[in-house]
Amino acid sequence: MRVDRAARRIDADLPAVFAAFTDAELFLAWLPPAGMSGRLERFEPQVGGGYRMVLSYDEPPPGGGKADASSDVAEAHIAELDPAGRIVWEVEFPSEDPAAAGLMTMTWTLSPADDGTLVSVAAVDVPAAISPEAHAEGLRSSLAQLATVVGRR
Repeated sequence: MRVDRAARRIDADLPAVFAAFTDAELFLAWLPPAGMSGRLERFEPQVGGGYRMVLSYDEPPPGGGKADASSDVAEAHIAELDPAGRIVWEVEFPSEDPAAAGLMTMTWTLSPADDGTLVSVAAVDVPAAISPEAHAEGLRSSLAQLATVVGRR
């Protein structure tokens, strides 16, 4: 079973970091990795809710995105949303390509660390169409943007 992981220490307290998972404006500012922009079609930040985000490539990759020539779509169900530091998303990527489809579970853990918060993510059952290298870069990019967005608050 494939598990992709990333972590970063953020210079903000845990409540401020958690807010970036529940505020639509903050969420859009950090989650799309560099080279992409996002648009929320649905955002319900509570257990049983979720989000639908269309991610558009600044420069579409050869072969296009998972949803169409220039975009990916992420449909997420929120399975857990604990302000004490645990967030679980069940994410699907609607696609006609079986290698891009499927259910990926992302578990985010927020832990106090050195006057800040350690943010860790583990992604399980990542679709084969997402290379480990590209996913690692995307996760690092999103975490870097999270650090910037939360640091502005």
